Amino acid sequence: MNHNLNPGSDFSLENDAANRLWQYVQSLSPEMIAQLSKPQSSEVFGVMERNIVGLLGTLPSEHFDVNISTSREHLGRLLASAIMSGYFLRNAEQRLNFEMSLHGIHGEPETTE
Repeated sequence: MNHNLNPGSDFSLENDAANRLWQYVQSLSPEMIAQLSKPQSSEVFGVMERNIVGLLGTLPSEHFDVNISTSREHLGRLLASAIMSGYFLRNAEQRLNFEMSLHGIHGEPETTE
């Protein structure tokens, strides 16, 4: 298996995209980041919380002295995973709201069985 990296490789493209994303995030105002970070509903917040707890572990802190250590790279991957999950859930939430508003305009949705 050959893992040579050259400027035209897929890794280089992914790295460029990651750098553009990072530059974009850094350019956002704190107010915009706060707005983008807040889920619209408590359901989305609960799902995100359960997802992150599941990734980190679920030992109750009142019974265990839990310490988590990781490398910068792995922490970055955890953050990327949380961002992607949040992005997915936010899009699903927006779609649900959109479909609910359409059904309110057009009546009850047809069921397919």
